[in-house]
Amino acid sequence: MEKKKRFKMPHAYVIIFIMTVITAILANIIPAGTFDRVEDASGNSVVVADSFHHVDKIGCSIFDMFKSFQIGFEDSAQIIFFIIFAYAFVYVLLKNGTFDALVGSVLRKVGNRIELIIPVCMILFGLLGSTMGMFEETYGLIPVFISIAMALGYDAIVGGSVIYLGVAVGFAAATINPFTIGIAQEVAGVKMFSGLGYRILCFVVFMGISIWYVWRYARRIQKDPTKSYLYGEKIETLECASREEMMEIKMTTTHKLSCLLFVFTIGMLLYGTIKLGWYIDEIATLFIIMTIVSGLVSRFTPSEIADIFIEASKEMMYGALLVGISRSIAVIMENAQIIDTVVYWLATMLQHFRGMASAMGMLFAQNIINFFIPSGAGQALITMPILAPVGEMVGVSRQVSVLAYQFGDGFSNIFWPTSVFMMCGIMRLPINKWYRFVTPLFLIIFAASIVLLGAAVVIGY
Repeated sequence: MEKKKRFKMPHAYVIIFIMTVITAILANIIPAGTFDRVEDASGNSVVVADSFHHVDKIGCSIFDMFKSFQIGFEDSAQIIFFIIFAYAFVYVLLKNGTFDALVGSVLRKVGNRIELIIPVCMILFGLLGSTMGMFEETYGLIPVFISIAMALGYDAIVGGSVIYLGVAVGFAAATINPFTIGIAQEVAGVKMFSGLGYRILCFVVFMGISIWYVWRYARRIQKDPTKSYLYGEKIETLECASREEMMEIKMTTTHKLSCLLFVFTIGMLLYGTIKLGWYIDEIATLFIIMTIVSGLVSRFTPSEIADIFIEASKEMMYGALLVGISRSIAVIMENAQIIDTVVYWLATMLQHFRGMASAMGMLFAQNIINFFIPSGAGQALITMPILAPVGEMVGVSRQVSVLAYQFGDGFSNIFWPTSVFMMCGIMRLPINKWYRFVTPLFLIIFAASIVLLGAAVVIGY
């Protein structure tokens, strides 16, 4: 009797292709429509409420579907090359042994309390996401944390979660994030960064849930590696010394100088984004410069630095290409002009609810819209001019509407394929394994979102 073949999860690229086909089909079913847009005082293109109108059906042909991949790569070029340049800098510090020496030094000092790295790092990245809106800037660090986590007896999920979940949850539970809260409150006509106290409470609750969840999983697999969702899976990671080897490595002058360069780079990144208005192009430029500088400090020749850059590019190519391929889904929806139609349908449905039910409806609606508009700022500019007045009509304050947008836009970034596929590419994780890990957490966070949103309505937030 022949053994039944076990189901094998398709390649990530195959899954994205299937989703692209489904999106192309929907583009031919959902009517095309658009809102009128005007430029606000800050130069943002904001939709005009009650201006929705249908346009001639555009749809998506088979040729257009395949063309979306090419356009997706063009649209994503900025992110793709940013990931490569950011990782190249980190890769130099891996090649010269700085990270191994640094982790070894930390291990010697903290001993068995090494698990504290999980809450400490998650809080750090959470604060960066919550206050400054950092997200893409952390991509280059993910492979490093994965390698370090595996060397410490954890798995790639733990290493990736420390950064991905840390910054994503912080970004979603934003306190003064200018790219989400700032824009949403401005568009909704709410005083900038008002209601901060309640958002700080939300940040503490959501970060606490996330840290508990990752920490619990990490401790479980450290005691019994077979409990890992990746047990038996071959995960490609950076070559990293074992825990015992790390503890034997002493910090050399080169390692110390490299650490200073790393701290200086992070400091410049923060200063540039806060004070100078830097974004991806400027930060990528910083990484290019520091890659060369750190290579010279490490006494690598120019040719060796070039070889290291090529190695780093090869390591990140899987994830970088996934960024471009994933973008094809958004390209089809934008070209077919079905995004505004979905937003209009959801806003129309919300008008049938009242009070707390309407607030919950907004949360569900914003979660759905985040599939179509993964950009936090983009979602605020499209949805807030519509949902803020709709909320007032049904007894929900504009402040609560912003909170519903914040929760709906942010937390689904750890679940919706439009974000997860790219992050799994960077982490080199099988998509089904990530979903097995993160689905219970997402459901817990979603339940907490409902409770906190309901409490906001009750207290008249």
